[in-house]
Amino acid sequence: MLPTIPDLRQLRYFVTVAEEKHFGRAAVRLSMTQPPLSQAIRALEETLGVELFARTKRSVELTPVGADLLPEVQRLLASAEGLRPLAQSLARGEAGALSLAFVSTADYGLLPLLLRDFGVRHPRVRLELTEATSDVQIEELVAGRIDAGLVIAPLPSRHATQLSWLPIAREPLVIAMSTDMAQRVGRAAGSKADSHAEWLETPISLRDVADEPLVIFPRRLAPGFYDIIMDCYGVAGLAPRVGQEAIQMQTIVSLVSAGMGVALVPQSLRNLRRTGVVYRPLSESVPAIETGLVWRTAEVSPVLVGFIEIVRAHAATMEAQFAAPRV
Repeated sequence: MLPTIPDLRQLRYFVTVAEEKHFGRAAVRLSMTQPPLSQAIRALEETLGVELFARTKRSVELTPVGADLLPEVQRLLASAEGLRPLAQSLARGEAGALSLAFVSTADYGLLPLLLRDFGVRHPRVRLELTEATSDVQIEELVAGRIDAGLVIAPLPSRHATQLSWLPIAREPLVIAMSTDMAQRVGRAAGSKADSHAEWLETPISLRDVADEPLVIFPRRLAPGFYDIIMDCYGVAGLAPRVGQEAIQMQTIVSLVSAGMGVALVPQSLRNLRRTGVVYRPLSESVPAIETGLVWRTAEVSPVLVGFIEIVRAHAATMEAQFAAPRV
């Protein structure tokens, strides 16, 4: 029984005969005798169910079907010849795809740094980026729908055996408030800052805004982050009044801008400049927010290995960059 799909050897024979327009010369190029070549071309025609060459005793010409098919076969062979170098690139992590999710806080400090360096070292890798809360990322990872995620610690203990964790950055919380509120608080506290820049860096106490509504993530979506913020109030002997909840940092900052309350956010959110919002350091000693990379322990592709290497390099210096205190 003849094969239903031509093999690459037959296709190469077809292209060589088409270029030489002579079976004898084509056989010499292919380092073979003419009869096996003629038999291979006949077998290819029978497999395809069409005549590729019009043969006479003196000439060989492509049929109209053969002429139309030739460029397609040439493209197919070129692609096949690229399979070996492509496979080697994939094995080295130089090509392929990486599906990466990230929490919104990472978008304002950590993520751009990692993507820049990864893009320089792995320009042929296609990145598939998705913004998602930590809990959604864990679900997507466990289900195998993403390769890795940038999440806020801690990880759920029930997935400890399935997932690997690499801490990257620790940064303090700052308080986001509307400009009007910051000015009122400054006047009440008798601020003596000499400049606007100095005023922005002057620590403020949670007690000064204890009566203001708190804008925060819902606990069900970010329990670790939520509990750290609540602990800040608890250590200060305060009971926060939750006003609004939102699942995106951009939304939280927008609500603060609208005067809906204050928010405790990672220091890197200062890069999210929004009209009517200022960020002030806290005078209380507060825990650090830790962001890290998480992936399935049993499934580490060559591309992911390359990304983890980039992350490890940044992790060595990131804490100092964000000026994060150790707790």
